[in-house]
Amino acid sequence: MTVLVSGATSQIGRFLLPRLVAAQVPVRALSRHAQPAQPGVDWQVGDMRALPAPPQPLQAIVSFAPLDAWGDWLARQHTAPAAKIIVTSSMSVLTKQGSAQADEQALVALLQRGERNLAEQAERLGMQWTVLRPTLVYGAGVDRSLTPIVARARRTRLFPIPMVHGLRQPVHADDIALAVMAVLRSDAGSGQILQIGGGERLDYQQMFQRVRASMGSVTLPLYLPQAALALLAAAVPRARGPVSRLQQDLVADNTELTRRLGVVPRAFQPTPDTWRPSRP
Repeated sequence: MTVLVSGATSQIGRFLLPRLVAAQVPVRALSRHAQPAQPGVDWQVGDMRALPAPPQPLQAIVSFAPLDAWGDWLARQHTAPAAKIIVTSSMSVLTKQGSAQADEQALVALLQRGERNLAEQAERLGMQWTVLRPTLVYGAGVDRSLTPIVARARRTRLFPIPMVHGLRQPVHADDIALAVMAVLRSDAGSGQILQIGGGERLDYQQMFQRVRASMGSVTLPLYLPQAALALLAAAVPRARGPVSRLQQDLVADNTELTRRLGVVPRAFQPTPDTWRPSRP
């Protein structure tokens, strides 16, 4: 039976599609733009919000697209479009709960509503559902967190390193793809919200130092003490939320992920290829 993948060109989708093809699972990949032909993948152009109900029930829907949209789409269905639905949310639903910024409070509320609505609609239709909450995702060279810092450092030959020590747990996109494959193979993740972080917790300064060492090009470290970061937050309102969390530990508990799915995420060991965009 076919698996529909929404957000197939995302960094997680770039690792999941080859795994599905290798497992000989028929794949229908949804994209808003036409994509090059890919063996084993049936690309479908369109917006998932306007997606018609499939003529035959799918094995699963896997989504790395906005969470709230799938709950709303399921609410319009009268019969189950798939046996399972597997979606990604974000650990931000927990780590940004105390944020003083209105836009981050709105994000938390959106994620909370999306998770709740998706679970309710899936249960109404008799579908199994699983929500994965990743930490900082990297690995395909298209993330909006670490890869842009690498690209800027390659241009300027300067690599900023905040001298703060809140813990981070970057998770490779392929480990999230492995978790999706495990949910597809069994019922162990059904009805669960599972946290997924990387296999290693690093303080912020250590994580940035490791990224710099992985670049494969020479840069000068630009160490940013807390006083400089405080000035940045005062001068740039959008930076206040991120700066305020630099000393916080933004990590996940992988206990249930490993116990239920057998997935043990890898340590943070990036290479120069980590920061080069991979093929969708």
